[in-house]
Amino acid sequence: MDIIELTRELGRAIQADPRFVELQLARQQSDEDQELQDAIGEFNLKRMAISNEAAKPDRNDETLQRLNKEFREVYAKIMANEHMKRYDAAKTEFDAMFQRVKGILDLCSEGADPETCDYDAASCNGDCSSCGGGCH
Repeated sequence: MDIIELTRELGRAIQADPRFVELQLARQQSDEDQELQDAIGEFNLKRMAISNEAAKPDRNDETLQRLNKEFREVYAKIMANEHMKRYDAAKTEFDAMFQRVKGILDLCSEGADPETCDYDAASCNGDCSSCGGGCH
């Protein structure tokens, strides 16, 4: 089996993983939640309004403050939505698993022992020069 077929096999395994399945279900529920989608649309409009107001040479600071307050309120509404909470949790779980997979692959590509190397994002100290891991 060549490296590309092994990669495809890994892809199939990732898609069969319960964390991937949960992420897909949570995404579908979020996409089908009209109230959530309306709030996301409102969020995007508020973000554009803030950007437009901030770009004006004669911007109004009171308007910016009001828009920022409304922006934070819409964001809080989105994040309080049960479907968004489920999606956010599922995305966090999946991303952690996928980051570990990528980290192990990066370590192996640098010569680490595939049988023993591992990647733990929690151990990242932010100083990339001291790390052999695969953040980037």
